[in-house]
Amino acid sequence: MAKPDDRSDNMEKIAKNIGHTLQNMDEANDFIKAHGNEMSEEEKQQIKEKNQRREQSIEGLRDEIKDEAAFSKTR
Repeated sequence: MAKPDDRSDNMEKIAKNIGHTLQNMDEANDFIKAHGNEMSEEEKQQIKEKNQRREQSIEGLRDEIKDEAAFSKTR
């Protein structure tokens, strides 16, 4: 038997994921600042590209929060 769709805490979970992703971005930037002179340009570029993907993910998560807010208003 399938569980009922419980979306009551989705916004909270999404917000938590955004916070963790932002924290990871900050840590990656701090790592480059602290160790950039020991890293190859390729390694630094990989970290920067990963942060770009994280930023895109955050945009998507923010859109999901908007969707969840709209859904909760219809209930």
